[in-house]
Amino acid sequence: MNLRMVSKLTLALVLMVAVVATGYDAGKPITVKGYVLDSACAFTKGLKQPISKDCAIACAKAGSPLVILTNDGTIYWPIADTTPSSGQNEKLMPFAGQKVTATGKVFQRGGSSAIVIEKIELQSGQK
Repeated sequence: MNLRMVSKLTLALVLMVAVVATGYDAGKPITVKGYVLDSACAFTKGLKQPISKDCAIACAKAGSPLVILTNDGTIYWPIADTTPSSGQNEKLMPFAGQKVTATGKVFQRGGSSAIVIEKIELQSGQK
């Protein structure tokens, strides 16, 4: 082996160790229950539930990302696990302003929680 080949193999090994050491998060299974509302209202208005279904839909259509707000105040950002990624408002729009149960994988970083939704449905008693 020449020096160049040894350098390349060493670099590859260092990069692989770095990826493993950073603790790649494949997501943990989770079920969350909460309201689907626009992110701006969730943060700026301190709401515990949406003002109305129509309000949540109007904000989402204007570009505000929809989120899931749980009873304990946790906000889950719906995300895609694909590359390139895609917005999730289209998936959540039928549930805007309503209480849902969503199952999927949760990812957490820097105090934020995101969910890759595998299944979402209205909680019983919702129309």
